[in-house]
Amino acid sequence: MKMTGTSEATTAFRELLDTLRDLDRTFLEGDRAVTDDRHVADGYRQILTTLGVALDTYLFAEPSRPRFVDTNTPFRRDRRWGGDNTDCYYALCPVDPTRRYRISGNRGDSVYFSVTAYNEPEPGAWSDRVVAIVRDTDLEYDADGSFSFDLGPLPDAAVLLTRDYQADPLTDRRVTWEIEAYDEPEPIRHGADETASALRASAAWLRTMFAIVPLTVGVRSDDVHTIGHEITQRANDFGDPYQVGDANFGWSARDAAYSFGSFVLEDDEALVVTHRPPACRFWNFVVWNQFMATHNADDDRCSVNGTQAVANSDGSVTIVVARGRLEHPNAVSTVDYPRGNLAFRWFLADEVPARPEVRLVRAADAPTTTS
Repeated sequence: MKMTGTSEATTAFRELLDTLRDLDRTFLEGDRAVTDDRHVADGYRQILTTLGVALDTYLFAEPSRPRFVDTNTPFRRDRRWGGDNTDCYYALCPVDPTRRYRISGNRGDSVYFSVTAYNEPEPGAWSDRVVAIVRDTDLEYDADGSFSFDLGPLPDAAVLLTRDYQADPLTDRRVTWEIEAYDEPEPIRHGADETASALRASAAWLRTMFAIVPLTVGVRSDDVHTIGHEITQRANDFGDPYQVGDANFGWSARDAAYSFGSFVLEDDEALVVTHRPPACRFWNFVVWNQFMATHNADDDRCSVNGTQAVANSDGSVTIVVARGRLEHPNAVSTVDYPRGNLAFRWFLADEVPARPEVRLVRAADAPTTTS
C-alpha cells in the first residue's frame, strides 16, 4: 500500500532531530557556555546519554509489560547523568497508574534501597511530585534477603525509580529487581500515532534536561574584582543544605538532604572541605562534571561515603579535593578536570546538616591526616 502524505511519525522524528541539532547551543553559547574541551566533549556524550534514557522511557517501554532498566550504575560510562553518584545503582520503569504490580528481588549488600513513584505533569515533562515511596525498612525478608511487595494502582504515577546504595560498589552485591503486572497486558501498538507521541515526549525530556545543564561553577573569590556587582555564585564553595519534600523537580530522593557546590582549581591547588555528618542511614560526597555526571568508580577515587570516611577527632569529616588524588585518607580526585561541581547527600538524616566549610589551599599545604 502506498502511503499518502507525511506520516505523523515522520514529522515527530524530524522534530526530534531538530531538538538534537540545537542542544549543543546550551553548552557552546551564552552564559552557561563551558570553557574547556573536555566539557565540550562531555556535552555531546550527555546529549546521547539523555537520548538513550528518553527512548528507554518513552519509545521502548511497555507499562503493561514492565521491566526495570538500569539508568545509572557506578561503572557505565554510557549512562552518567542527572546527578548520579558512584555508590548507587538506579533503575527506571514506566508504569500505568491504573495497574497493580508485583515487585520482588533480593537486597544483596545494600546499605539503603528504595523504589519511588513519580508523577509526570505532561508527556516528557520532568516530575514535580513524589507519588509514593517504599523503603527497605518497609519490607520483610526471607533468610537469603529476598523480598516481594505489591504496588499500585497509584493515581498520577508515571515512572518508578529504584535506588540501591552500596558501601563499596567495587565489591558489594547490588539489589536485584523484578516487576510484573497483575492484569493481562495490552495489545502491542507501535503505529504512527504511538511512535509520534513517544518521540515528542523524548524530545521534551531532552529539552528539559538541557535547560538545567550545564551547571555553572561561579567565579573564584580572587576574581570578584573583575565581576563587580554581577557576581551571583562563588566557585569553591557550597550552598546551604536542604531537605527534599514531596514537591520537587526531577528525580530527587525524598529521603535525602542535599548541598551542592563547585570547584575551579589550578594544577597546584586543593579544596579542604569539612562537614559534620548528622546521624543518618548513608551519606556521600561526589565530584561531578558540569553536566551533573560523576566519573566511574574505577576511574579514580572521586567520591567518599560515610562507611569509607575517616573522621576527625571531633566527629567532623574533612575531604581533600584536587585534580590528582593527594595523601589524605579522604582525598578525592577531579580526574584532572579544572572545573566542575560537587555534591553532598545525606539519607534519612535526623536533621539538615550545617553548610560545609571550604578552604582553598596550595596542594602542597593540604592536610595529609585527620585532625
